[in-house]
Amino acid sequence: MAPSRSLRIPVAVLLLLLWGAPWTHGRRSDVRIITDENWRELLEGEWMIEFYAPWCPACQNLQPEWESFAEWGEDLEVNVAKVDVTEQPGLSGRFIITALPTIYHCKNGEFRRYQGSRTKKDFINFISEKEWKSIEPVSSWLGPGSVLMSSMSALFQLSMWIRTCHNYFIEDLGLPVWGSYTVFALATLLSGLLLGLCMIFVADCLCPSKRRRPQPYPSNKKIETLRGQETRLRLHN
Repeated sequence: MAPSRSLRIPVAVLLLLLWGAPWTHGRRSDVRIITDENWRELLEGEWMIEFYAPWCPACQNLQPEWESFAEWGEDLEVNVAKVDVTEQPGLSGRFIITALPTIYHCKNGEFRRYQGSRTKKDFINFISEKEWKSIEPVSSWLGPGSVLMSSMSALFQLSMWIRTCHNYFIEDLGLPVWGSYTVFALATLLSGLLLGLCMIFVADCLCPSKRRRPQPYPSNKKIETLRGQETRLRLHN
């Protein structure tokens, strides 16, 4: 009986450890992930968004503070999110990210760049005391939903696609660097040619040119008559 009782204690401890493991190590993060597909959710409600890169040392140092701040999101009625610029180049262009980490505050579609200290306490005070009201919002024509920033996002996505194709040509297909550049040069010439032809076709359809009717060639009788008149004039003179 004694050995069986002694085994109950380790088993009970093991069950407690297994029960508590998901809460200590597998706790779900309160930080939301923003991508090119769901970024329009930022236009409703109040948000704090961090733009980061996994290789950035300053971003790595900020992560614990950002995660702790996200735990207060429900109490402050603010959504805390982050964007990985290496995975979402389109959002990097849409928000004009030139330094990492970059933090934006958004309230009902108005975006403001956060420039304060990067601690949990400062983030909480920024929201609770409404310090964001003292910051000038981003102008509408530079906002992430504007036509200009949408075009910038498309350019960033195109550049990432070109880079991916370049790596594929070199690493997977084994082409030399000059061979990859040649492929892109030919593709650029071909696309420019096709675009030029399309523009000419559209311009011709919208503004057709007026065709001049060819003048009829004079008949033999008219030619003889004209020659007779010229002869008479010469004789008269």
